[in-house]
Amino acid sequence: MSPTPPDSTPPDSTPPRPSRLFSRGSWREVSRVGDVLRAETVGGALLVAAAALALIWANSPWRGAYTALGGLTVGPSALGLDLSLSTWAADGLLAIFFFVAGLELKREFVAGDLRDPRRAVLPVAAAVGGMAVPALIYTAVNLATPGAGSGWAIPTATDIAFALAVLAVIGSSLPAALRTFLLTLAVVDDLLAITIIAIFYTDDLAVVPLLLALVPLGLFALLVQRRVRSWWLLLPLALATWVLVHESGVHATVAGVLLGFAVPVIRRADGPGPGLAEHFEHRWRPLSTGVAVPVFAFFAAGVSVVDGGGLGAALADTITLGIVGGLVAGKAVGVLGATWAVQRFTRARLADELGWWDVAGLSLLAGIGFTVSLLVGELAFGTGTPQDDHVKIGVLLGSLTSAVLATVVLRVRNAHHRRITAAETVDADGDGVPDVYQDDQGR
Repeated sequence: MSPTPPDSTPPDSTPPRPSRLFSRGSWREVSRVGDVLRAETVGGALLVAAAALALIWANSPWRGAYTALGGLTVGPSALGLDLSLSTWAADGLLAIFFFVAGLELKREFVAGDLRDPRRAVLPVAAAVGGMAVPALIYTAVNLATPGAGSGWAIPTATDIAFALAVLAVIGSSLPAALRTFLLTLAVVDDLLAITIIAIFYTDDLAVVPLLLALVPLGLFALLVQRRVRSWWLLLPLALATWVLVHESGVHATVAGVLLGFAVPVIRRADGPGPGLAEHFEHRWRPLSTGVAVPVFAFFAAGVSVVDGGGLGAALADTITLGIVGGLVAGKAVGVLGATWAVQRFTRARLADELGWWDVAGLSLLAGIGFTVSLLVGELAFGTGTPQDDHVKIGVLLGSLTSAVLATVVLRVRNAHHRRITAAETVDADGDGVPDVYQDDQGR
């Protein structure tokens, strides 16, 4: 037998197929993501309503009462927890938000799309690009403004609830792959955001309370690894962890993420039902999206544009301009550019039914920042400062501008998206699994 020529392909080998960007996941993953997105959409509507109420009240003749309410101090002073209501919302309620984010993060990396490096590379790259470019734009705009540099991380966050509320309002029929990508990008975004908060926005670190926090955190982790669900055991340990992290000088929301990371994702082989992380997420997500985030938005978004120079003074401030530029241009360029780079330098290609116009619309949608952006603004400049007021205006203007631009772009392709979505729901054999996902079920 003559040897195979060096430049020929053996008969039994086929070149590897290029992977598809924004390809459909498994039906199980798509259905789970759909449940999450429905909850976030409702939360997004409540968030927008809470922010609108705060803006109206803060600019009404009764705005003094709004300010007094946010500054009302409650809590035990002996523990150093005599905090204002606005601080309780930012440090306490948002810890619930980040606990759910921690659960979601761990689930994505252990059992979701991010466990597969080939599927993870796109949302991770897009999240990194979508944070790096806005930070660079903000920094460039504020190079000559003393003291403004500390706000570089403000325009780097995407608010998934707000973005989904926009989709619900405009009636966009984004295909499952694009919605999953948006959620996964936001999940990675949350991980990077909490890392930035922990590293760059911790001024005075008290080592002893931080080390002591490992004790209740370790006990919590031990109990949940043994599948203990008793709230009267877990909740005191979680509260103790939160208090000690708060006392250490690290932002208390970090405790929420650490507690979420401690919860196991995979259920026992001999046990029925979902894993403990999915169980906790099901229990706590309604509280996070329905209470924690809207209440924080209510206390954080109320900025007066009728006092202290108002809108004109804010638009003349490079802090505001840097945030708007970072959210609108930075997010779009970062997410779209990172997606293009993944396609350019790997074998991946866009899914056949999608185009770059769809990616552009999604990139603009990622410029809707709210919850984490407002939190970082408070950490960077201090609550109630003129800079913090300008941060709020910048975040609101940038988010609304991104929402309007995303609406225009996505509506152009909405009829095409509607056809894709309709095909994804066809179940001709009536087995409860749409036909386009049959291959994922081994049928």
